[in-house]
Amino acid sequence: MFVSPSGAIDEPGSERSAADVNSQIRALWARAGASLTPAEQERYQQLLIEWAAAVKADVVPAA
Repeated sequence: MFVSPSGAIDEPGSERSAADVNSQIRALWARAGASLTPAEQERYQQLLIEWAAAVKADVVPAA
């Protein structure tokens, strides 16, 4: 479980939109500046995995 910058609790595996996850990635980098702490790097990796899953879920198979 993670607490977002807005104070919302994010459960791993929760189904959020790619745009929502992307906004959290951007916020993480905005707060961190040019480099991430080890804890921020871990959170970034988790967000990337969640973002990729959200993008994949949005893909519509070709006919």
